[in-house]
Amino acid sequence: KSETNKRAIMKLAIVAASLSSLCVVEGFSVYSSSQYQQSSVVTHPTSDEPRQQHQLTALSAKASAKKGKNKKSGGGFGGGGKSGGFGSKTSADNTQGKVRSVSGYTGSGTKPLRVAANTFDAIRKKYGKDASSDIYVRTLVNDSSTFWFVGKLARRTDLEDPDMRGETIPTEMEAALSQKRLIFEYAKKLRPQNLDGPYAKDLELWLAPPDSELDVVQNKVSLIKVMGSTKDISDSFSVADVGYNPEIYVGDEVNEGGLRVTRDNEGHPVKAVFEIND
Repeated sequence: KSETNKRAIMKLAIVAASLSSLCVVEGFSVYSSSQYQQSSVVTHPTSDEPRQQHQLTALSAKASAKKGKNKKSGGGFGGGGKSGGFGSKTSADNTQGKVRSVSGYTGSGTKPLRVAANTFDAIRKKYGKDASSDIYVRTLVNDSSTFWFVGKLARRTDLEDPDMRGETIPTEMEAALSQKRLIFEYAKKLRPQNLDGPYAKDLELWLAPPDSELDVVQNKVSLIKVMGSTKDISDSFSVADVGYNPEIYVGDEVNEGGLRVTRDNEGHPVKAVFEIND
């Protein structure tokens, strides 16, 4: 138990450091991949218990948090005013509420990331893992056979849900496309050694079944490429109905990297299935 508490404290420090201008992260859920290993690439689970959810709150004295919520806006895009992080201030609602995005300049990345994380937490609590998807990113410029785990998506799947803002249930692809830019920006900060700078030009987003990290590591699951653009998102879709839980690196992962797997250009495993001994 003490080890778990230490890990939660370490993750809190990482969140606070990487999102220094974030005013408040309420109910921020972290489903870390650091428990998995395939040779020197990933770490295997230390127990059979489900991965623990840590409730993290990051505070900044730089600005006061605005607690009011505009349910129609889908969370907004700008950090508002003088917030830091990645991205710059943009309009509160982009592409008519269909996209959660950042502009790439210092300023706006923190608020949409906070909103996305809080939305993921609420959806996950209500719907469970079945409404989620695991997310991987690869770059065609660096090592195109390496796919980096960067977090999870969640989407509302019940039109009777009082929190539903769109008129249709978001598809898995819509949930990914609507947050693709935000995920890419975060992925570049998570693993700049492989995904940022000269390697950021040709990034791709790939999906896997919910909570399938171990199956992916054991080459039991193929990844599915996210295709299309925001033009393919339905006009009845609302970005407020989807969330994103970012992966966070702790300890050695910061320098060595976290969960990543090898796949071919179709997302299929290149090696045979194997089992991990306890």
